Amino acid sequence: MHYFMLKKYIKPTESELEILQVIWNKGPSSVREINDELNKNRETGYTTTLKLLQIMTDKSLVTRIKDGRNHIYSAAVEQNAAQQQMLDKLLMGVFGGSAKRLVMEALGNHNTSNEELEEIKKYIDGLKGGES
Repeated sequence: MHYFMLKKYIKPTESELEILQVIWNKGPSSVREINDELNKNRETGYTTTLKLLQIMTDKSLVTRIKDGRNHIYSAAVEQNAAQQQMLDKLLMGVFGGSAKRLVMEALGNHNTSNEELEEIKKYIDGLKGGES
């Protein structure tokens, strides 16, 4: 799937993103496995997880294969492509297209470690071609 196709068709809800995150981290998983992971953060009913996965299958966010009595769900969208789409939406919708405002807000409102700041600095230096 190409990024330009994702931009038009993929619009996961917050709950769907939580499920995708589980699948991206664990790999293909059963409803029970996904539900168990979701319950680590907040109580989620099995039938709610199942219904969301059925909706996500219809939206082509996940694929489903039968494995004995279980269905195994896999992400049908790449994590990077989905993250890029969500970031673009956030950047344009909340920050008026200003990457500077987004980054300043992100760094200013979180406990960013010195290690993270150093990695960010190296990344920026790389974007600038190593200029100081």
